[in-house]
Amino acid sequence: MPKLKTHKGTAKRIKISGTGKLIRERAYGNHILAKKSKARKRNMKTASSINGKIRKNVKTALGV
Repeated sequence: MPKLKTHKGTAKRIKISGTGKLIRERAYGNHILAKKSKARKRNMKTASSINGKIRKNVKTALGV
């Protein structure tokens, strides 16, 4: 079976931590921020890990 190419869009958005977790940034934090609460904006700053079934698909896209 041939090697798979890395999906570059996924590679730019997701990083692999030292322990192997997939880390992503949260969405909706770029514009129209006036109507969003401080707590909501603060939570958007924190990174999130990818869990569940989609994790396998993302790892395949990254070629890991």
